[in-house]
Amino acid sequence: MSEMSEYILPRTTGICVLDCAAAFKDLTDTEKQYAHFLTEAAWYGGLIVLHQTSPEAPGIFLLLQKMFRSQPIHDLERAATSVGLSHLEFEAVLIYAAGFFSNMGNYKSFGGTKFIPDLDSSNFEKLLLVSAAGKTDMTGMKSLWDSVVDRMYSIEEDKDKALGLGEKGTTTYYSSNCDIEDAEIAQEFITAKELSPYNTRLFKTSTPGQPVEYEIKLASAETESGTIPGCDDDLLGTHQFTPKDGSPVTFKVTRGDYSGLLKRIIENLEKAKEFVANENESKMLDEYIKSFETGSIPAHKEGSRYWIRNKGPVVETYIGFIESYRDPFGVRGEFEAFVAVVNKEMSAKFQKLVDQAERLLGLLPWPTAYEKDNFMRPDFTSLDVLAFGGSGIPAGINIPNYDDIRQNEGFKNVSLGNILIAGYKDTKITFLGEEDKELYTKWKIESFEVQVGLHELLGHGSGKLFNQDEDGKFDFDQNSVKHTETGEKIQSWYKPGENWDNMFTTLASTYEECRAECVGLYLCLSTDVLRIFGYEDDDADDVIYVNWLNMVRAGLLSLEFYSPEMQQWRQAHMNARFVILRVLLEAGEDLVKIKKTTGEDGNPDIEITLDRSKINSVGKPAIGDFLKKLQVYKSTCDVTEGRKMYEYYSDVHDSDDPHFIDLREIVMARKQPRKMFVQHNTYLQDDGTVNLKIYEGRAEDLIQSWVDRFPTPDVDGDIQEIWENDRQYFE
Repeated sequence: MSEMSEYILPRTTGICVLDCAAAFKDLTDTEKQYAHFLTEAAWYGGLIVLHQTSPEAPGIFLLLQKMFRSQPIHDLERAATSVGLSHLEFEAVLIYAAGFFSNMGNYKSFGGTKFIPDLDSSNFEKLLLVSAAGKTDMTGMKSLWDSVVDRMYSIEEDKDKALGLGEKGTTTYYSSNCDIEDAEIAQEFITAKELSPYNTRLFKTSTPGQPVEYEIKLASAETESGTIPGCDDDLLGTHQFTPKDGSPVTFKVTRGDYSGLLKRIIENLEKAKEFVANENESKMLDEYIKSFETGSIPAHKEGSRYWIRNKGPVVETYIGFIESYRDPFGVRGEFEAFVAVVNKEMSAKFQKLVDQAERLLGLLPWPTAYEKDNFMRPDFTSLDVLAFGGSGIPAGINIPNYDDIRQNEGFKNVSLGNILIAGYKDTKITFLGEEDKELYTKWKIESFEVQVGLHELLGHGSGKLFNQDEDGKFDFDQNSVKHTETGEKIQSWYKPGENWDNMFTTLASTYEECRAECVGLYLCLSTDVLRIFGYEDDDADDVIYVNWLNMVRAGLLSLEFYSPEMQQWRQAHMNARFVILRVLLEAGEDLVKIKKTTGEDGNPDIEITLDRSKINSVGKPAIGDFLKKLQVYKSTCDVTEGRKMYEYYSDVHDSDDPHFIDLREIVMARKQPRKMFVQHNTYLQDDGTVNLKIYEGRAEDLIQSWVDRFPTPDVDGDIQEIWENDRQYFE
């Protein structure tokens, strides 16, 4: 196999330490206890992602844990040598395992592409069976291996190569017999029942030729029927439902998905409650516990309200079924949990941004009627992550994702400072001229901090959705508010039960990320914004230039995350950045130029240039006009026009310059592997105090950190039980 294969993680993949030692050291003993039990909950919660990724992921996790748990890695390498594996082959096992743990599955968290080991399956099997785990339980290890090996290595069929629904990919949010039509029917039912899909999975349980039956499984520790707080008393059970354009179908709503893992989360949240700093934290954890026990999203929403009210905590955390990026239909949430410590110096800058937010919102290119009636001033903090349980770690977060809370009650923004620093450190820069490379190297972290701040606070935090409530009352003036593109009265809006996610579904995530990125580009041109971050005069101009240059370059790099075979995007943020690149190219006047060149190695290369003298005169009007359209279609729930416009700019084609499909081949040939993060572990000492175990930036350290998180097979049974229950849906 070629090391540069799209489906193999290169041995050159960077592995970074997510340093939080200084932040942890400054915590009090009580704060360390609180943080420890929250991190335990986060790590157990992250295991749920295995069951949200692929049918084989839980089994691969069990195999890797059993093998690496059974003996030190240097002993395992000696065993590998004894059965003929070379050092490079053993290194390939380490890189695969590190990648698997980093992504919480065998599909990349960023892009959804599958990755497989860079060694023959027969040699991988030899290693498993010669390991201490294999010698102790050869029958069990062989049986486990046989149950995953075919799927683990399969990239022959397109549907095996990436996450997707139906014939377009692999997913475990839906049974293997579901397609987009099934997802749409289920969404109709869910909307009618006022049920949130965030903590659900959809399984089609009927056989071909029989009346259609579905099971909607809610995540909860409780497995018995009963009532769910905040939901209809008769929600659990069987329902007959007729879609608007179809024949009657049967839905069965059950709970108990991920039960064993959720019980472990609850146990640690209960322990964390003993060390809370205030009543808001106590009530927040109470509601999260209620949500995870019963399957109630209304309880999680209530917990999120207490979380918003908990201003400026030293230890910050959020946990639950949060982001819907990896659901092919765009409505079901992946489990995610983070625990972090506030970086006071950087947070002070973000607070200044919050203090001026209302004035800065007035600079955005839409009328005030399209802005929230009241800007809910959020907490905006820079955090050093102690633990992030999930498939991947973002640089910034704006949560909660519940539209009604965000619009009427508020939200929080967090910038994950140690992610920014570790992720950008020692990164090879491609597709820029030498002068631009120097500026990019000097200002990349500073410009990205500005972009993240604006993206999260004033991007995701801006804009109003026009709603009509159950009494027929509107939250906007139908007579005075005009459509920004037609000049006419507003003709569409969100009706009861409708929201951004369930109306824009597959488009919602990337469209919203694009809108937030555009806000960041547009507002970074403000001298007031740059002064908040400490940049003036020439430094400010360089930060602006590098921010815009980074976005243009990201638009080119995004081609890696487009599948020509499936003609679809595999990653929401990268789709958004490609759209922005096309908007800037369309602006003309040579604002952005993409030129094919020959690299120093003699192979095809690309050079991007951005005319910094035209950012204000050409770039700003282009982004402003596009941003205004993004907002009006979002505000008015105009799915048809919003989708039409966004899909136009998302189109990757070779019909004219700059021939994107042709460019993609060069991008793929020169792509850089995405870095992996080694996260430290908290642990209880014999005297009851909490300490931090620190690791280095190597594949073996990353693997060891996971062995240390789950040093005994206690949790294996929970994973095994969920996995075995699921298998019937993915045969």
